[in-house]
Amino acid sequence: MITIKLFAAMAEEAGLENIQIPYQKGLTTEDVKQWLIDAYPILAARVPAAMVAVNQTFVPTEHILIDEDEVAFIPPVSGG
Repeated sequence: MITIKLFAAMAEEAGLENIQIPYQKGLTTEDVKQWLIDAYPILAARVPAAMVAVNQTFVPTEHILIDEDEVAFIPPVSGG
């Protein structure tokens, strides 16, 4: 299984903070982004701008996942 973690407005809009999806060999973070947009269209505007971390380390777009990875989507933060 792959665990997806959502934060801030993304979690509020999706209505949950954690999602589990089945692991598939060759699955990338880009695949998970697309799955998230397909499953939760309300997040379509936020997903592309979010930073992605796997197991608490920021990764490039095409990072290949392994079973039991945790993929976090961290939306941009603004403030002053």
